[in-house]
Amino acid sequence: MTTPYKNSNQPKKEQIAAMFNNIAHKYDFLNHTLSLGIDVWWRKKAAKKLGQLENPFILDIATGTGDFAITAARRIKTARIVGVDISEKMMEVGKQKVARQNLNNRITFQQGDCENLQFESNSVDAILTGYGVRNFENLHAGLCEMHRVLKPHSKAVILEFSTPRKFPVKQLYMFYFKHILPAVGRLFSKDNSAYTYLPESVEAFPSGEKFVAEAQKAGFTNTNFTFLTFGITALYVLEKS
Repeated sequence: MTTPYKNSNQPKKEQIAAMFNNIAHKYDFLNHTLSLGIDVWWRKKAAKKLGQLENPFILDIATGTGDFAITAARRIKTARIVGVDISEKMMEVGKQKVARQNLNNRITFQQGDCENLQFESNSVDAILTGYGVRNFENLHAGLCEMHRVLKPHSKAVILEFSTPRKFPVKQLYMFYFKHILPAVGRLFSKDNSAYTYLPESVEAFPSGEKFVAEAQKAGFTNTNFTFLTFGITALYVLEKS
């Protein structure tokens, strides 16, 4: 199992919470800078997959600082969204962003374990999660929880990093991911592990067809995915029958 702090005996969940608490104050700056702003387009494209929903209740799982929730709220004006995350400090940043955009009445935050969601079965109209599923301690448990809380005929829309497969994009990407990104991340975040963990977690994650297979094991049907921007990220749509 890939974890942020190799010398720690803490469970992965606790390490993930600590890591994101450590980098919360610089997370948005680094996220947008290191992705060259492409992450904004990725979330907009993913939010379109929600389709036309009327007054939906949406969960943004592993919400972080709430960017995906805000994107969805802008697209679906009647949506009520709850962002769930294990990191309190990340959500504190998210709350400030939501307040600045006058979305307090539509987006709220709840600290919690994404593998043990505190919502009733068949109660959620849609699920979003951006770059969080690879941080689950137990991927199957997290996917099963998503499936449990979703209403029948609803969907989960997931963004997650992937590894490009074609030359020379793969080679350039891996050099950037393993050398440039960790160096810049350490410089600004002061966490020596956070941006080393990122490429390690992406490499260890079962992306593409392998992730779809995991989703199907959790009960999802009509699953599909699309690679974006040369395969740097993947967009998954998982439907509950």
